[in-house]
Amino acid sequence: MRWLLLTLFCASAAQAGEITFYRCTDASGALTIQNMPCPKGMQQTTKVMQAVAAPAPPAAVLAPLATDVLVPQAAPAPEPVAAAPAAPVTKPAPVALPALYLCKGRGVDDYLSESAEPPSRCVPMRVVGLDGNPAKGAGEACEVQRDTCAAIDPTQLCSTWQQRVRDAESAARFSSLAQPDARQQYQRLQAVLDASDCAAQKP
Repeated sequence: MRWLLLTLFCASAAQAGEITFYRCTDASGALTIQNMPCPKGMQQTTKVMQAVAAPAPPAAVLAPLATDVLVPQAAPAPEPVAAAPAAPVTKPAPVALPALYLCKGRGVDDYLSESAEPPSRCVPMRVVGLDGNPAKGAGEACEVQRDTCAAIDPTQLCSTWQQRVRDAESAARFSSLAQPDARQQYQRLQAVLDASDCAAQKP
């Protein structure tokens, strides 16, 4: 109880400039400290004290709240995908031109052949009767002939092939119904020339 009163006294002192404490002692010697005069019959002593004002609580310093500003960010650009390297285009190696032969035969113009031994030809023969009269001839006869061929000089082979292709092209353009395979022959010869090492050379 005494300590409670002392605490109340201190609380009152915090609110006043001066405060008087009363020390009251009863007949049994019990001591009571209070802020009012002692009751009659008790021994009283006083003590005046300067009250110390309690310091005001420090003002709360409100720190500014950090505001999170969300700045929209652009989506990262996709990394470029490296293009797969293009496969090198390899052209077939040129091939040597086939050999050509200049062939001669009886009753025919000279011609070019890719074979040294062209097929034999059957030249029709005149058939007469027993008396020598051609009107009385019976049946037909022919003479088998083989043309003779000579290889074209290798130094002239390219130009000879080019000329041969040009002749075949002309024949394909102006071929008659009697030569239905002229265009196929030209296309074949042109393909042989294009695949050769002679294709880049000018005629």
